[in-house]
Amino acid sequence: MGLEEDTMILNKMSELILSEMPKAEYSSIFNDFVESEFFLIDGDSLLVTCICEKSLKKGQELHFFYLVERYLVDLISKGGQFAIIFFKDAEYAYFNFPELLSVRTALILHLQHNSTIDVRTQFSGCLSQEWENFLEESYPYFLIVADEGLNQLQTHLFNFLIIQSWAMKVNAVLSSGQTPDILRLYAYFMPSKYNNQMFLKQNKKKIENAYKALIEQLKECRVSAFKPFFGNLRWNNMMEEAYETISLLKQLWPEGSDIRRVLCVTSCSLSLRMYHHFLENRKKTISDQKTNIQQLLAAPACHRQRFSARLLYFIQVEKNCLSLQVMEDLCKLHCLSVVFRLHLPLSQRACTRVITSHWIKDIQTFLNMKNCCDYFILNNINIFEFWNLNLIHLCDLNDELLLKNIAFYYENENDQGLHLNLGNAIMKDYEYLWNAVSELVREFDVGKPFPLRTTKLNFLKKNPLPIKDTSKEKMPNLGFIPVSSELVDMFVGDILKDLPFLKRDDPIVTSLAKHKEFDELVHWHSHRPLSDDYDRTKCQYDEKSRDPYYLRNVQKYHVFQRFYGSSLESVSSKIIVTQDVKPKKNSEPKSKKANVTKAEIIARENKKRLFVKEEQKEENKWNVLSYSIKEEMKENLNSGIQSLEDFLKSCKSNLVKYQVEMVGLTACLKAWKEHCRSQEEGETTKDLSIAVQMMKRIHSLLEKYPEHLQEQDLQLIARCLKYLGFDELAGSLYPTQVAEDGIKEKKKKKYSVGIGPVRFQLQYMGHYLIRNERKDPDPRVPDFIPDTWQRELLDVVDNNESAVIVAPTSSGKTYASYYCMEKVLKESNEGVVVYVAPTNALVNQVAATVQNRYTKNMPNGECLCGVFTREYRRDALNCQVLITVPACLEILLLAPHRQKWVKRIRYVIFDEVHCLGGEIGAEIWEHVLVMVRCPFLALSATISNPEHLTEWLQSVKWYWKHADSIIEENIASKRNVGNRANFHKDYFQMKQSYKVRLVLYGERYNDLEKHICSVKHDDIYFDHFHPCAALTTDHIERYGFPCDLVLSPRETIQLYDTMFEFWEGWPRAQELCPENFIHFKNKIVIKKMDARKYEESLKTELTNWIKNGNVEEAKMVLRNLRSTPVSSSENMIKMFPLLVEKLRKMEKLPALFFLFKLGTVEQSARAVSTFLKMKQERERPPKADKEAHDMANKLRKVKKSIEKQKIIDEKSQKKPRKVDKSLIYEAEHNNLLKNLEKNLEIPQEFSYADQKAVDAEILQMVFDRVKFTRKGADLKALAERGIGYHHRCLNAKEKQLVEILFRRGFIRVVTATGTLALGINMPCKSVVFAQNSIYLDALNYRQMSGRAGRRGQDLLGDVYFFDIPLPKIEKLIKSNVPKLRGQFPFSISLVLRLMLLASKGDDPEDAKAKVLSVLKHSLLSFKQPRIMEMLKLYFLFSLQFLVKEGYLDQEGNPMGFAGLAAHLHYHEPSNLVFVSFLVRGLFHNLCQPTQKGSKCFSQDVMEKLVLVLANLFGRRYLPAKFQDTTVKFYQSKVFLEDLPEDFNAALHEYNMQVTKDFASFLQIVSKLADMKQEYQLPLSKINFTGEECEDSQLVSHLMSCKEGRVAISPFVCLSGNSDGDLLQPGTPKHVILHTIGINHSQAPLLWPERFDGQGRRMPLNAYALDFYKHGSLIGLVQDNRMNEGDAYELLKDFSLTIQSISVSLRELCENEEDNVVLAFEQLSKTFREKLNKV
Repeated sequence: MGLEEDTMILNKMSELILSEMPKAEYSSIFNDFVESEFFLIDGDSLLVTCICEKSLKKGQELHFFYLVERYLVDLISKGGQFAIIFFKDAEYAYFNFPELLSVRTALILHLQHNSTIDVRTQFSGCLSQEWENFLEESYPYFLIVADEGLNQLQTHLFNFLIIQSWAMKVNAVLSSGQTPDILRLYAYFMPSKYNNQMFLKQNKKKIENAYKALIEQLKECRVSAFKPFFGNLRWNNMMEEAYETISLLKQLWPEGSDIRRVLCVTSCSLSLRMYHHFLENRKKTISDQKTNIQQLLAAPACHRQRFSARLLYFIQVEKNCLSLQVMEDLCKLHCLSVVFRLHLPLSQRACTRVITSHWIKDIQTFLNMKNCCDYFILNNINIFEFWNLNLIHLCDLNDELLLKNIAFYYENENDQGLHLNLGNAIMKDYEYLWNAVSELVREFDVGKPFPLRTTKLNFLKKNPLPIKDTSKEKMPNLGFIPVSSELVDMFVGDILKDLPFLKRDDPIVTSLAKHKEFDELVHWHSHRPLSDDYDRTKCQYDEKSRDPYYLRNVQKYHVFQRFYGSSLESVSSKIIVTQDVKPKKNSEPKSKKANVTKAEIIARENKKRLFVKEEQKEENKWNVLSYSIKEEMKENLNSGIQSLEDFLKSCKSNLVKYQVEMVGLTACLKAWKEHCRSQEEGETTKDLSIAVQMMKRIHSLLEKYPEHLQEQDLQLIARCLKYLGFDELAGSLYPTQVAEDGIKEKKKKKYSVGIGPVRFQLQYMGHYLIRNERKDPDPRVPDFIPDTWQRELLDVVDNNESAVIVAPTSSGKTYASYYCMEKVLKESNEGVVVYVAPTNALVNQVAATVQNRYTKNMPNGECLCGVFTREYRRDALNCQVLITVPACLEILLLAPHRQKWVKRIRYVIFDEVHCLGGEIGAEIWEHVLVMVRCPFLALSATISNPEHLTEWLQSVKWYWKHADSIIEENIASKRNVGNRANFHKDYFQMKQSYKVRLVLYGERYNDLEKHICSVKHDDIYFDHFHPCAALTTDHIERYGFPCDLVLSPRETIQLYDTMFEFWEGWPRAQELCPENFIHFKNKIVIKKMDARKYEESLKTELTNWIKNGNVEEAKMVLRNLRSTPVSSSENMIKMFPLLVEKLRKMEKLPALFFLFKLGTVEQSARAVSTFLKMKQERERPPKADKEAHDMANKLRKVKKSIEKQKIIDEKSQKKPRKVDKSLIYEAEHNNLLKNLEKNLEIPQEFSYADQKAVDAEILQMVFDRVKFTRKGADLKALAERGIGYHHRCLNAKEKQLVEILFRRGFIRVVTATGTLALGINMPCKSVVFAQNSIYLDALNYRQMSGRAGRRGQDLLGDVYFFDIPLPKIEKLIKSNVPKLRGQFPFSISLVLRLMLLASKGDDPEDAKAKVLSVLKHSLLSFKQPRIMEMLKLYFLFSLQFLVKEGYLDQEGNPMGFAGLAAHLHYHEPSNLVFVSFLVRGLFHNLCQPTQKGSKCFSQDVMEKLVLVLANLFGRRYLPAKFQDTTVKFYQSKVFLEDLPEDFNAALHEYNMQVTKDFASFLQIVSKLADMKQEYQLPLSKINFTGEECEDSQLVSHLMSCKEGRVAISPFVCLSGNSDGDLLQPGTPKHVILHTIGINHSQAPLLWPERFDGQGRRMPLNAYALDFYKHGSLIGLVQDNRMNEGDAYELLKDFSLTIQSISVSLRELCENEEDNVVLAFEQLSKTFREKLNKV
């Protein structure tokens, strides 16, 4: 029964993990942290993944260690912070693989001794209590683990680890299927979901029993695996034997030695002794059997047969068993191989011959025994810590290929008369080792060192081709095809002379003569220019149409945009009038007075008169309202003060404001006196909110209206201060005695707040402190008074300069953008401003804002604002302000025939420019930044290295200055009467400064405070989180305080108090006491800037504590500031509605709740709605539902009566009484409807919606827009309760519904993904992080938390962490945002697009300048000349590919299907493969109609076509292990089939050609490699360089394969790999020399099959084909395990691709009835229809 139960639970675990695999998100496991989140790597998973690597040969340990180190260095270079775990129990899995036992032990020792990596080996197993404690303490974010082991037993061990990690809320990341790029590592991420966490808890006992049973089974495997080698010797006996052997060697070599020598000698001696012991035992056993032979004769016939079989077995064993001398010979060869490794540098060893023969069976058995001995020796190494043992070369303990080489020489070549000397040094060292073996083996004589072979047995099996000849592997000719182009010369001319080029008569060059195209293509005009992406993007409204329907829609659109814009900001629309731009004169006017005209004097007088009139009006308004507000303050001070402040906000007159503030102050003083008098005797706690309001009024009066204050006002303020207990401040303000106040000494205590004025202001008024704002208006922006840094931005725009602007979210950096737009709009009707936003949602918001802000009478056919995204465009090229995304601007800049429009651009504004370092599309940001010739503004809130970015952009601007001067000279030289006007327009653009300014501003307007949410007793509690609690003394010592770690004033006081508490003798305690601090001294009004100076002083002081030796005190301070939230095992999704409800009660709504999974975002919003519905149902009167039902029935009957009455009325119009009856019915209908609506309406307490915020008409308009959208009904239902969700898979109208209603205050709860982080204008009171994720990183945290605190509404923003682990919170707060680092900037398609622009551009000079700018200015190569050289070579490779494939001729001009390939550039390399299929005629063969002359194609043809396209454009991989699933699929096939045979053959041919070219390119580029680094292990930096051994003939003979090992790593060569392996499908990245900075991912290859690190095929998800067959999104969710939103987006993208191909083919083919064109049109239409249905 136990065994059945164990098997059942093991199967359940496997099924659970398999079911989660296809849902795993394939994403970067590092996001934007300077240091990643702490994670763990399972050491055995790492070992298994690397050992299964296809380039690694068995027994080649140095290559294996290189693979491990390359992987770990890749993690570290991406900021990885991790520990590696080796469980003790996991070792049992290797006893069936003796060769890996010693490798595992050596790996652990190597990482512990030769690297700084944290390696943990103390845990017995993954179910142990110590392991659980470790996870609770360290809280890793994920664990990298394998999904399959070397056998089923090890796979079960990995499964236990995954299940246990999930239970501890640790996510699992699969070690297989990972792919790295320059900045990130992509892997399958399997999150710890609530259901997965519960699996272990629900089956705990069963899982523990199954684990114990598995370990027992593995222990039995150990016994059975060791018995053939060591007979009756037990495990402990062997450990003792190993210990004794090392002890003997220690006596022999007391001075110590190298681990390679020690292991060689001890392992050989122990192996020989064990083998001797094995032979002795076997002799004894056979002898015993022989003595019993008589039994055979006497025994019955049945027993005789059994005895004879046993006897025959033993005779056979005696015959087959190899002698001890044979094993001694093998050990001698091993010793010699060790000496070779000691003496030869890697450069020589990499040239080893490749022996393909295998060991004979008995030799392999002995080698396995020796591997076990290696393991026992290595397990005892750590005991001898005082022995001088050099462990550096633990990574190079075995080299089987080298051993085979030596064995092959001695048993073949040496035998046949080839006698080669060993060389002096090698011979001596070998003798030294063998003599040591002799000393250690005392039981028998092991013979002399020479001769090496005393026996004749062949160790290696006979093989017709024992040596692999790598020199004969056909590599393509080394050399580039010559391309004669001015552009090419200008970019790579400096390196051409050093490169090999093919001659004109080379077969490769001569074969470039135009091939005869496939017959069907004769009607195709492949050279015909295609319409570009702009033409094909859906035009939302045709502005030129005169159709009334269109015009009405256009009008509706503009009305809505202005409404949308007005919801985003309360700015009145401004009418722009074009002004003539006059050149500035150098001389300043002599005096301003002299220039004042009479009209200006009149205007000024009118303005004054108007101001007096307005002031009078406001005074009258106050006189009307003052009585009611005074009365309200008497009844309820807080409510009255709120009304008073509302009035102040709308009032513009300072005089009236002063009067209002004085009334408020008087009311506050009266309320305070009454409150203090009403207190009971002995009651000490006072309601300090009254005192806070009093001080707020004092702050306002003294700072804002000092010119209006009279003596009696100052006297009143002094009295207020005295009542609060601030006598010193009162005295400093009004020194004369205020005895008449009647405050006697004994009563002072009663009225006093009980603390000093500074502490009171910091602790209780922190967020009310007055900000340092300028009071002098700037005539350039009449709407508001800009800060100093904002004025600098206005100067930048005025001077036509460029700027990088880094300022916090909501700080007002976008004002410069609108000022820039206004400037260009006023200059002319020609100039264009382009606003580049990262997302479509932000594009829509900015467009609406612009349309709401500005109105301008434009010439016919022109408009003010346009939009261009991939989904739609509107007025993109006939507007003055274009709002777009980077990809679409790149399309326009690279389009050859859009150059005239591009020249109109006067300014480009790049919003959220930190996306330059993002995961997707980063290189596009680079391209557009370097292609724009005009000035630009680059805005961001989060860049950690803005100086580097500015320097790079300045270098680009210097390039453009030089390029513009050359173009200007050329224009000037060609100038004549005919083109003078054109020159003037171009010259206008050139009037710019080429300076790039850096403008930094770090101050947030609002304070931010952080809180951690805990769940206790089914309720939510909040703990304030002090930002300093995130820090450690080590962090402060190494990095200091993070620049954006800002404390609120009350947190500053908390820090001081804690410092004071934990260091009694603190010398500066009095000096830094708030009341004594120099910047606070005698100040009545403490400002925000004063508080900031105090904060900085405390931070500096704490840093000095650490530097000056008071670390313990500093640690106590930081520890004491830390709160200890209670973690809960509750299902946090279930607790989510309670969190929202709690925030509502605390008046912390509106709030944004950030989650990172689409499904959870929607699920959480619906959970809140359900919570409110259930609450409403519980409190709804019992009869309400019945009443509603009855009313609905009555309503139905009345409706029928009305309809009947209508018919009667129509028949007889003469009877007026009947008409009266219809009126009665109508009245009854209206009454019933009203009552029913009242019955069904949602009461306010069961909704978060603020019904007063939006009127019914506007609400209905917003709801009507989403009536027919996919999520419209869902969003409407949620919005009615004040809830919404927002993510990338919603369409524009759906997003706008949420944005508008949230901004208006109707919706107050929004769950969202990171789409809201990128600039979307949705400020709120609180931000809640409600789900942990990779994407919750330092960058997104700052972007998202920046939304908290609405400027003008909230002076304090709150950030809450719900279900986020404490270590993660600390990391978020203290981590800097990452530095911007460039991506690999080129692709084949980009080079093709650049060449198209260069040769077809309307303005060749301008086009060439743009192309060179892109080629020369990648961020990756900035100040990196070696990378620049590599990029130049890659550019040449790209040209070669394009020439060979027929996209370019040898002059660099586009030809063939260049336009089609360039048009599909989003999908490289699939675009290139698609064209290859088309040219070969494969699509014409496939697309045959149902019957001749028909234009319809069968379902079978369509499905095959989708299969081909899905293999090209719908590639989404599933983990390899998922293929083992036994789950039944209902609608989908799930796994995508291979391409049809003919397509597959064509793809193979294409891949082989590209691979050959790329291998050739890698050989050429290998000259850039840093060979010093290539001969070092990447992590441990162990060096394998040295002088080559030249005095040994044997070495020269064995290491003779120098050809064909140029482009691959010398460590990889040790396994017999050569340059020829570069031609193999899916060559791993690490095979290529890593210092050249390039790998196979940069080659345009599309392998039909992809294999993971363990050599298993990864299937493609058949989502596109499955959807085409069944048309169900639900089917994709159920069977294909996709998220609904993701599936929809992918299908939409797939549909757009088919549509794009279809349009392109129609444009290229003049034959109306071409089958391929018709088939694609049919498919495009069908697929779009299916998609529209969902």
